[in-house]
Amino acid sequence: MELHGLSIHETHELLSSRQLSSEELTRSYLERIQRLDPGVKSYVTISAELALEQARDADQRIKTGAGLTPLTGIPYSAKDSISTRGVKTTCSSKILETYKPFYDSTAIKKLKSTGAVLLGKTNMDEFGMGSSTENSGFFTTRNPWNFD
Repeated sequence: MELHGLSIHETHELLSSRQLSSEELTRSYLERIQRLDPGVKSYVTISAELALEQARDADQRIKTGAGLTPLTGIPYSAKDSISTRGVKTTCSSKILETYKPFYDSTAIKKLKSTGAVLLGKTNMDEFGMGSSTENSGFFTTRNPWNFD
């Protein structure tokens, strides 16, 4: 089964019926990122330890049924401009290369409250000034369908 090809609804069904654990799902995504992202270069930051911790918490929520939502245990990525407490948020700029916010944005707070799992932060044009990542302070993201 190609876990990355499942819809959120299909994944939620597997998680809530405990046919799949969030930790197993998250490890699958992290392995895929590790394998493919060196060529695609879509991630500025991969938060593997945090993701696995959040996945284990989600598995506990699923086991007890406490606070179960349609996004509990579902992995996601956030754009590098969205503030994530304790996770590098660089806006794809070398100026903020080591910046770790002390607060979460409203979007991240809401995702955390559902039990969703943050895989990492994705590349963008520096400070959002463009739309192709050609102006990222770090690297250009490649379309995975256009590999030479």
